Amino acid sequence: MIDRLVARLFGLEVRLLACQARLNALTDAEALHDLRTTVRRLRSLLRPLRGLPGVEQLEAAAAAVGDLTTPLRDREVLAAYLHSHGQPEAAERRMLQMAKAYPDVANSPQLAQLFLILDAFPRFLRASQRQGLLKSLRQRIEKRLAKQWKKLDKALHDPAHDRHRLRLLIKRVRYAIEAYPELDRLPKQAMPRLKAAQDSLGNWHDCLQWLAKAEQEPDLLPCVAVWQTTMAKAEERADRVLDKLSATCFKS
Repeated sequence: MIDRLVARLFGLEVRLLACQARLNALTDAEALHDLRTTVRRLRSLLRPLRGLPGVEQLEAAAAAVGDLTTPLRDREVLAAYLHSHGQPEAAERRMLQMAKAYPDVANSPQLAQLFLILDAFPRFLRASQRQGLLKSLRQRIEKRLAKQWKKLDKALHDPAHDRHRLRLLIKRVRYAIEAYPELDRLPKQAMPRLKAAQDSLGNWHDCLQWLAKAEQEPDLLPCVAVWQTTMAKAEERADRVLDKLSATCFKS
C-alpha cells in the first residue's frame, strides 16, 4: 500500500509538471483544467492520510493552488460557452484575460510551493514508515473513505438536501474511489452514476454562477433567459440522477 501511494504521488507530480509546461507555453486549452483535476486527485489521495507528518502542509499548498485557479477556470468555462452560443465578443474579452493568466499560474508562488512540498513528501512517508506510524495505513484509509461515503449517503437521503454540498460530496467520493481503486466497495454502477450526478449538478452550478455574474457584467444579459431555463432543467435532471444514485449505491 505504501509503495503504491508513493508511486501515485510521483505520477501526480509528473502530471503537474507537464501541466505547468503547457500553461507556460500556451499549448492548448485544457492545461488549466488538467492542472486543477490533478490537484484534486492529489487532495483526494491526501484526505484519508490526515494526521500523518507533512500531510497538513501539502494539503494547504494544494488548496492554495485550487483557490488561485478556481476563478480562472470559471472564466475559461464561461468564455467557451459564450463562444459556442453566439457571443464571440464577450468570449474574446475573457479569453484575452486568460492569455496572461496561464503563465501567471505556471509561475505563481502557490504552484512553486506545492512542488516544493510535494517533492519532499514521499520522504516524510518513508520516515513515518520507519517509525512504525503506517502499520495500520490500509485500515486508516478504509475508515476515512467509509466516513466520506456515509456523509454522502446521509446527504442523499435528506429531503432538504443542499445541491451545492451534494456536488462537493459527490466529487470527493468519486475522486477517492479513483485515488484508491483497490479499496472500492461500492456497486459497479457507482462510478457512472456518480459521474452523471456530478455532471448534472455541475451544469446547474454553472448557470447559478453565471446568473450572479450577469448582475455585475452587462455583456452577459442576453444570456440570462437561456440560463434561467437551463438551470431549471438541470435541477430536474440532477434530482432524477440523484434518486438513481441513492437507490443503486446508498440504499437506506
